[in-house]
Amino acid sequence: MTPRAGPVALSIILPASNEAALIGDCLSAVLASDWPGSLGAVETLVIANGCHDATAERARALQPAFAERGWPLTVLDRAEGGKLGALNAGDAPASGPIRVYLDADVTVSPSLLHQLALGPLPGHPLYASGSVRITAQGAASRAYARFWRHVPFMVNGVPGCGLFAVNAEGRARWGAFPDIISDDTFVRLSFAPRERRKVPAPYLWPIAEGLAALIRVRRRQDAGVRQIEREHPALLANDDKPPFPTTRKLALALRDPLAFATYTAVALAVKLSPQSDQSWTRSR
Repeated sequence: MTPRAGPVALSIILPASNEAALIGDCLSAVLASDWPGSLGAVETLVIANGCHDATAERARALQPAFAERGWPLTVLDRAEGGKLGALNAGDAPASGPIRVYLDADVTVSPSLLHQLALGPLPGHPLYASGSVRITAQGAASRAYARFWRHVPFMVNGVPGCGLFAVNAEGRARWGAFPDIISDDTFVRLSFAPRERRKVPAPYLWPIAEGLAALIRVRRRQDAGVRQIEREHPALLANDDKPPFPTTRKLALALRDPLAFATYTAVALAVKLSPQSDQSWTRSR
């Protein structure tokens, strides 16, 4: 008999474009969460947008396993591409008061969803994320990741790379997602620093592989920030990125010269050849 997990307590919005190779592992990690049944059900909505592979089919293959736990897994197959449209399509039918926005290449740890659900207090808007663990395969990307992990914003902030959550009061801060490059920056800056929380539970987030891909993604990240500055300037009041002192950079450079050189090379390449490409680029 299928267990009754109670009303939906948390909804996961998971946009996926041609992610057949990853969607199974992502959903399996969600299903393996240490989630007390007393809290209610976890609802997952996979939005396969503009896919030309088996993303939707592989997600649907896990529906029986989710049903055994009493968790609804809905797969929406949209012909249209675009992450923002997918986020809005997933938000519309979601019923949980807590929303988790999850990228298909992210792997959550077993305790993460529970910790995200414990944070909100009624009447207090909250943005939350876990403790990101940057992963990489190639030599250049591993070197870049080693330096990036020590950037003050990554250490002390709540960047929400590939995964962030808001409670009902927080989700009321905006309506539909606007047509923007950086949805995570838009949402994070919709909350004051005191309204953001990093929980201890980790999650794995892979970065782009190879120097060329790192440059493309970094260029796009910078373009996303510029777009926020241009189109949503009021949000900048909530920007609290800490400075990165030169002495700290030099200390890291002496400790790991290859990591420093790789990170600096990417930053310089972006600065010397900025572009305003609006097309969506994966983080990996």
